Amino acid sequence: MQRQPSSAAAPPWPARYYSYAAVGLLIGLGRLAPAHAGLVLGVPLAVGMVVLGVAHGACDQLIVPAAAPAAHPLRNWRYWVRFLAGYLGLAAVVGLGWWQWPGATVALFFLLTMWHWGSADAPPPTLVPVAGWLSHSLLRGMLLFAVPAAWWPAETASIVNDLLHFTGATPVPAHTFGTVAGWMGAAVAAGHVGLWLWYARNRRWALLSRELVELLVLAGLLLLLPPRWSVAVYFVFWHSLQHALRLTGWLGYGPQELPIGRTLLPQLVFFLRRAAPLLLVSCAALLVLGRLLASHLPDAAAWFSLALVVASIVTLPHALLVTLVMDAPQRRRPAA
Repeated sequence: MQRQPSSAAAPPWPARYYSYAAVGLLIGLGRLAPAHAGLVLGVPLAVGMVVLGVAHGACDQLIVPAAAPAAHPLRNWRYWVRFLAGYLGLAAVVGLGWWQWPGATVALFFLLTMWHWGSADAPPPTLVPVAGWLSHSLLRGMLLFAVPAAWWPAETASIVNDLLHFTGATPVPAHTFGTVAGWMGAAVAAGHVGLWLWYARNRRWALLSRELVELLVLAGLLLLLPPRWSVAVYFVFWHSLQHALRLTGWLGYGPQELPIGRTLLPQLVFFLRRAAPLLLVSCAALLVLGRLLASHLPDAAAWFSLALVVASIVTLPHALLVTLVMDAPQRRRPAA
């Protein structure tokens, strides 16, 4: 049975506002206590990484059945065989890439992450043409990489090169990284100007104001916190939280704009109950993996690189499910 919100009068609270608030709070904590950032940001991020970061992919097995419940009942063992074969097969392809072609796999991982994060943030094609959805998706994804690369060049290059070193690939020279960052920054700036002009010309003022607010929040995050912190905050409290809240509606929870104070906790409980089986398995596997590799991970940079490699292995099947299944009905509808 679907849960329904109370009928008591209250202003609607779009799901994205929770991410704005969480990101703003963590920016403030990080800036007020920079000497203790590992504590004030590490604790909420550690909790959030489990209940949101890892959990946001722990309902992937429910996406296809929710899209076509008659064709893919959850009790049909043939569906589970096909799902596990496809999901684990794609994950194995990524693992093989890290083993055989780590340099190319790093590049593909970042490109896929740009697309996946950017498309998750884009207005749905019900509000903009598909070309506008594609443009916004690419620009938002590039923005999340271009701003840290330009504002924190040494720190951002360190993340990339630590990952390349961790996987046995050749690090990127500083001048090459700077050139790529410069071209990406120019493309992001020019693309956003064009996007804003399109919104203004077509009088899409609500979309333009939403875009400017989100860019302001993201700019604060990406400029005020170092990249290792900002990418973790974005992934947990923006990308993962928004995916979890979107998925509650996909799985039958109800409207996405519910009265403030009555939506976040019930929706997260609804989501976590369905994510719990795979979430527990994933956490156990991560603990075992960490224990086995602990003696080979000398510092925080190595642990961070390991986290990126592990995340990349499930990013491909997860991103494909979101793009090809969850986004498909929206792309078939004409923009309003």
